[in-house]
Amino acid sequence: MINPFIQRIFQSRQARNGGLVRRNIGWVNFLASMEQLEAEVRRRGFHMFVVGDQVLILCNSGGLQVVC
Repeated sequence: MINPFIQRIFQSRQARNGGLVRRNIGWVNFLASMEQLEAEVRRRGFHMFVVGDQVLILCNSGGLQVVC
């Protein structure tokens, strides 16, 4: 069963529309875990980045190209 906090992340308008979702790592670890979040991101075929104290999830399974 998916953690309710993680479920709400993917029910957000940004996630449903294939956009970018940003969450603070501290909150992720307080309400769920980075491991649970990573597993759900992988299950959905999305992309996840850690930048400083933030986790960024690209809710799109399309190709990814880093420009700079």
